[in-house]
Amino acid sequence: MATLAEARRAVQPRRQGRVNTYAVLKLIRTIILRAVTYLILADISFVFLYPVFYIIATSFKNVQDLTDPTIVWIASGFDWQNYVLAWQSLSFVSSFSNSAQISVLAAIGQVISCAFVGYGFGRVVFPGRELLFLLVIFTFLVPPETIIVPLFILYKTMPRLAVDINVAAFPHIVSASGSFGPGNIFDHGWIDTYWPFIFPSFLGMGLKGPVFILIFRQFFRNAPFELEEAARVDGAGMLATFFRIMLPLAKPAVLVTFLFSIVWHWNDFLEPLIYLNRQQLFTLPMRLSVLGQTLNDVTGGQGSDFYNEALVMAACFLVIVPVLVLYVFTQRYFTESIDRAGLVG
Repeated sequence: MATLAEARRAVQPRRQGRVNTYAVLKLIRTIILRAVTYLILADISFVFLYPVFYIIATSFKNVQDLTDPTIVWIASGFDWQNYVLAWQSLSFVSSFSNSAQISVLAAIGQVISCAFVGYGFGRVVFPGRELLFLLVIFTFLVPPETIIVPLFILYKTMPRLAVDINVAAFPHIVSASGSFGPGNIFDHGWIDTYWPFIFPSFLGMGLKGPVFILIFRQFFRNAPFELEEAARVDGAGMLATFFRIMLPLAKPAVLVTFLFSIVWHWNDFLEPLIYLNRQQLFTLPMRLSVLGQTLNDVTGGQGSDFYNEALVMAACFLVIVPVLVLYVFTQRYFTESIDRAGLVG
């Protein structure tokens, strides 16, 4: 027995040595994998953040800084004149109101219409459902540039709408003097109004509408069927089940759709460029295309003396800062909603 105990005591240090070596190797492997992961994430983040850093750094430069090769990132002094001139040249308040009016109303329309269509494709069984859904996806694959001319002709021939809207809580968003008001009725149908952006969104045909229909379809397909069965037992019809049970249940998909729609409509330049001709109706991105002209008006004909890369970068930052602020306040809910809506994987 003594010999067996001595043998076990002799083997035990070797086992402990192997265990300790394995633990050290596992720890080293974990550290290396995390370092590589963080390095890849840092590289990807740099690709996305570099343009923002460049815009901010350049926007504070003066003429001397722009011509000095030794100044790359940090300006010799923070020149706020670029932002003052950019604010005035963009007509920021009115242009922000125009962009917000299009983005918010179109987002509301797409949430309502795309949720309804997605619910039909996800929960209702009817002949030709899969074929119709394939056609919806196909409309997303069609480049918008190929159908912009027929759409322009369609909206130009649409009957004129005189809608007197006045919301006291949001006088700058929707008002009787805005693009919906009777003071903006022309002989060109819906051209020079915001109806080409708002009306299709309430029919599930707005910007990126098929993507939002797909989001709601995937969410509703994964929802438990017992909820609908319980609602039918209680006597609720299909519409009541949708509005009272399924739509409140789809809050993650609603939030994702609403935020994506706002951002895409905010950044859209092609459609406003086609349908809007008057500068007082321009959105913030459209104002960048006439920045030199409006700067000349603001400075009393001396726009060429102030127009430079720093001023353009200041104007670009003013255009994107509302979206950045929106993301800062909704980042947590947006990330959670993407995960719960089933968009990952």
